[in-house]
Amino acid sequence: MSTSTTVEPTPPSSLIPSLPDDVALNIIARVPRCYHPILSLVSKSMRSLISSPLLYTTRSLLNSSQHFLYISLRLPTSPVLRFYTLYQNPTKPKSLKNILVPLPLIPSTSLAGSSFASLGHKIYVLGGSIADIPSSHVWSLDCRTHTWEPAPNMHVSREFAAAGVVDGKIYVIGGCVVDNWARSKNWAEVYDPKTGKWNAVPSPVEIRYKWMHASAVIDGKVYAMADRHGLCYEVKSGSWGTVDTDLDNGWRGRACVIDGVLFCYDYLGKIRGYDVKEGIWKELKGLEEELPRFLCGATMANLGGKLIVVWESKNGGSKEMEIWCAEIEVKKDEGGELWGRTEWSDVVLTVPTRSSIVHCLAVTL
Repeated sequence: MSTSTTVEPTPPSSLIPSLPDDVALNIIARVPRCYHPILSLVSKSMRSLISSPLLYTTRSLLNSSQHFLYISLRLPTSPVLRFYTLYQNPTKPKSLKNILVPLPLIPSTSLAGSSFASLGHKIYVLGGSIADIPSSHVWSLDCRTHTWEPAPNMHVSREFAAAGVVDGKIYVIGGCVVDNWARSKNWAEVYDPKTGKWNAVPSPVEIRYKWMHASAVIDGKVYAMADRHGLCYEVKSGSWGTVDTDLDNGWRGRACVIDGVLFCYDYLGKIRGYDVKEGIWKELKGLEEELPRFLCGATMANLGGKLIVVWESKNGGSKEMEIWCAEIEVKKDEGGELWGRTEWSDVVLTVPTRSSIVHCLAVTL
């Protein structure tokens, strides 16, 4: 007579021995994310938790979420956009504390003129052109696991469009030639991640310009800076308008908004802020010694209320160039003047010459 033995399945290991998993989850959720790679080596259960939505939901409920910077670069040695995240490790020496870490390649050929938006734990890459042909494709990067996946396509192919997030939805404006009914109707679109659908945003015919060179969201309005002049769309009322002449004339490059003030650089390469309520530009003072005198070409982001400035530094005839990053605390004094204090400034990556910064933005995890 033959006998068979039944192999009992191995029960999943607990996250922390001798502790209930719900208690362990509350402990692990408080651990800074820079230590997650080490925690993932502890056990299979821990590795599974580190990449699960449950951990990030718990971190949010416990107010333990952190802000992370993501940067896209165009390298002469790569046919696709390269994405990096700023890795800040307080345990490392100064020379290694702030570095850009490469992420998996986006599964798309070279995209030029894409727009970018950060919504929840995802970064969306919207449109762009492939071999000079505009695309309607959208890719999303899950910043919890650093994995790429396709998102629903826009109704219209776009390049150099404006993009902004208001009330959990992504708005894209322009970036297309209005030469048929479909492009005219969908010149502006909105994406709702809850339904996974794009819908047209009604817009007057006379404002439908082709290219947008910059965009930002201020007080529920999406600002889209066109080649001729700027536009703004107020989401709550669904109304369109033009921007103040001073804002239009002074906005240069890729800006960011902190506490209702839009920061960018001026024609002399210095950082200035535009207070929409006051309607005037003001120089960001206090940075004369920490930053280069001429910052033209810099890219900026709001990282948890701090101003992040990223710029390229070319070293003469060298075959390499440096990507610099600075984190700046900004505040307004009693007289309404803007002041900045540089918390740190570092070389975060060395790349081949002829590389360029495409975009940077922040994600909360």
